[in-house]
Amino acid sequence: MTNKKNLVVIAHTPSVNTKRMCDAVMAGAGNQEINNVAVNFFLPLDTNPEVIKAADAIIIGTTENLGYMSGLIKDVFDRCYYECIEHTQGLPFTFYVRAGQDGTGTKRAIESITTGLRWRLVQDPLMCRGEFSEDFVSQCEELGLTMAASLEAGII
Repeated sequence: MTNKKNLVVIAHTPSVNTKRMCDAVMAGAGNQEINNVAVNFFLPLDTNPEVIKAADAIIIGTTENLGYMSGLIKDVFDRCYYECIEHTQGLPFTFYVRAGQDGTGTKRAIESITTGLRWRLVQDPLMCRGEFSEDFVSQCEELGLTMAASLEAGII
């Protein structure tokens, strides 16, 4: 029997639309064609260092709040950073941002923290900017599918 790889999704979903985006990431990652990847979702407050250390890859979802990541996603990094830094080097990850503006401050902040953790960005971040669009949902599903398929194939 093969051990499944663990894809962890950590997302802040304060609205109906951000919940839809996260659900789409989960649907893509959980595609029935992918058999050897377990996909696990965690709310930021339920995320701890053990969750991150057990991950084979991570997808982070956040809103843009005042030109920065959501406070709850920042809290995950604050609580888990030092306990994870020596155990998660090279961890493949990507992220998506629901940005009411341009999202550059959010992107820069996440990239800065994950560079310090020495995580490996394996897929361009998905920046969902401006007014909500149904395209965001399909793009999130594609993001989840690509990460799970890449993890299963051993590409990441």
